[in-house]
Amino acid sequence: MASQKAIDNSLRLRYIRALERFHKGITSYLLTTKDITKEGYSKKVQNSLKILNKVEEIAIYKGDLQELHKIVKKIIAYQDSDKDIQEIKDDILYISNQLEKTKNARRYKKEKHSHSIYDEWE
Repeated sequence: MASQKAIDNSLRLRYIRALERFHKGITSYLLTTKDITKEGYSKKVQNSLKILNKVEEIAIYKGDLQELHKIVKKIIAYQDSDKDIQEIKDDILYISNQLEKTKNARRYKKEKHSHSIYDEWE
């Protein structure tokens, strides 16, 4: 029998994957669709929400994931906003890009004095 912690972890992972899937679906839609309309955007969000709603919402504590959660909430809230679709697109893509940048900044660490590691070979 699985422990409660293992069950919680699997539920959390499932929720995180659903958030990521929702976010990726919307951003790729915004990036690839030529003539975006507010109706098309709302329809896409509604379809993506079906998947997200199948998964139980779970509290997330990690910074990047909290940001992802905020972005998803913002995407959903934009359906009812009276903002122009281009403004919505620009904002969502901008905050998504900022999230990717923070993730990548931690993933890759640039050597400050990269040439100095070879000094001893001379």
